[in-house]
Amino acid sequence: MFRAFRTEWYEKKLRKLSMDEQERVRHIEQELKNNPYDGKPLGYNFFREKKFDGKRLLFLVYESHKAIFLITITDKKTQQKVIDLIKVNLDIYKEQLETILKNL
Repeated sequence: MFRAFRTEWYEKKLRKLSMDEQERVRHIEQELKNNPYDGKPLGYNFFREKKFDGKRLLFLVYESHKAIFLITITDKKTQQKVIDLIKVNLDIYKEQLETILKNL
């Protein structure tokens, strides 16, 4: 089973959702722990999206760490900008996750 970790960006987006949507996201997170490659790949097998209620949960899968890093939640309108931003910062996200893992 994989462990799931969240960025601050993800946390902020999650808090803005309705309670029903937050519950749906928590359910998706639990599913991803068991099946981390669920959802659609976004250019790389380890960079994926999971759709719900017209929104997209964007996350990175780190097989070597048995971890899922939940990056953000976006809508269709801003999706491509956000995907491009994440792709440019893949190294930064890996460093952030490794820092989190060291501090556990």
